[in-house]
Amino acid sequence: MGNVYKHPQVIRDLIDLATYIASDNMDISDEFLNAAQETFKQLAQTPKIGRVGQFDNPNLADIRQQTIKGFRNYLVFYRIRDADVEILRVLHGRRDIEAILDEERDVES
Repeated sequence: MGNVYKHPQVIRDLIDLATYIASDNMDISDEFLNAAQETFKQLAQTPKIGRVGQFDNPNLADIRQQTIKGFRNYLVFYRIRDADVEILRVLHGRRDIEAILDEERDVES
């Protein structure tokens, strides 16, 4: 089993999403955060369970995605690095994901 590394933006994503969910239901918000952590652990154990993203941009070809169990509209975007998993973002599926990830790749370069 590899390690899980989270980009700093992942923590901000989780806080933003949990805050949004909490505006309707605080208990569901807590469940969301727990489910996200369980998803990260699952990815560490079996990193290839997520599907490869279908992005037009070839710079995003190595990014995979996995839904958060129980929260099918929320997606974890990650890369496999040797035996480790690098969590890039956690986003709602209706966002312009390719544009967000592409923008981040430009910043990293």
